Amino acid sequence: MRPDDYSAPSMMSRMTSLHEERLAYVHRCIKATGARRVIDLGCGSGVLVHRLVQDEQFEEVVGLEMSGQALLEAREILAEQLADPDTGLRLIQGSYAEPQPSLAGFEAAAMVETIEHVEPKMLSRVESVVFGQMRPDRMFLTTPNREYNPLYDLAPGQFRESDHKFEWDRAKFRQWASGVAERNGYRVHFSGIGEQHPELGPPSQMATFERLPAVAEPKAG
Repeated sequence: MRPDDYSAPSMMSRMTSLHEERLAYVHRCIKATGARRVIDLGCGSGVLVHRLVQDEQFEEVVGLEMSGQALLEAREILAEQLADPDTGLRLIQGSYAEPQPSLAGFEAAAMVETIEHVEPKMLSRVESVVFGQMRPDRMFLTTPNREYNPLYDLAPGQFRESDHKFEWDRAKFRQWASGVAERNGYRVHFSGIGEQHPELGPPSQMATFERLPAVAEPKAG
């Protein structure tokens, strides 16, 4: 199927349904790990957090968000759960580019369509904080696949959202994620979310990072 086989009116509905499909996919992937403590980095208005906190498997769910407006929306959406201490829910205003000592050691973490909002010069700091300091056992990170953009009737070089600082093709994403994994003691594999085009790939791409067991230092003497 060629890009011009898709009609523009159908793009908007497909873009909307993709968001729901992406959240459902990430939720399923996190659940399948058996994790009970989960953090959503860049949780926005809390839609994924809302899904997680309603799942009895998860005993502690934390959402981290830098935008005060987005966090206010999340608090409104999650007001009932926040009022119940048994849900184990916390919402924190802050950046995953800055140290967050209380968020280290979670069993699973998600970064859903958020890395592309980061200035490229800040990516090394994000890597250091998220993979070097927080070090979740597993990380599920999604980002747009730039190659798919013509199917959304976007001009060359046009991003899906005005706030995006970049959008990676599949090769660039694999290169970046593989480097992150190698430098920080993780293995990574890649998958796609949404309707797959035979040449252009999926609309969203995902890297699943799994922390490798620590290698014990040999004893002296």
